Amino acid sequence: MKTFSEKVREARQLLNLTQEELGALAGVSKRAVVAYETEGVRPRRNVMNKLAQALRVSYDYLDRDEIDDPTYGMEKDDYIEETRSRYGSRAAREMEFLLERNAALFAGGALDQEAKDAFFEAVTKAYWAAKEASRKTYGKKGST
Repeated sequence: MKTFSEKVREARQLLNLTQEELGALAGVSKRAVVAYETEGVRPRRNVMNKLAQALRVSYDYLDRDEIDDPTYGMEKDDYIEETRSRYGSRAAREMEFLLERNAALFAGGALDQEAKDAFFEAVTKAYWAAKEASRKTYGKKGST
């Protein structure tokens, strides 16, 4: 089992990025990257998202030491990011929660990627429809 620090360092090295280059891609200083790699410092959620994107790994992989697959959970990332752009960070966290809890349905591995994508899309569309209905009923405040 690898730690957050080990995962960041290894992924950066695989991409042949310097600490300064990774920092620029993630919007943090070289000093912050050094702290992530050597001191076990963990960034806030939004920086962790940027790190994952820059390192081409999933947020879940960086966030959870028990996950060894760098691509674990990436199939849901686009749905979460689209929700973030439409409704904000709180809605993205809600969408992530919904998709993560429902991913347990795939634990047996019986569904192919196309079926998983169809499921994630259906959950996302239902969530968005609920957000729009809430906006109409309660105004913009209900959207965040």
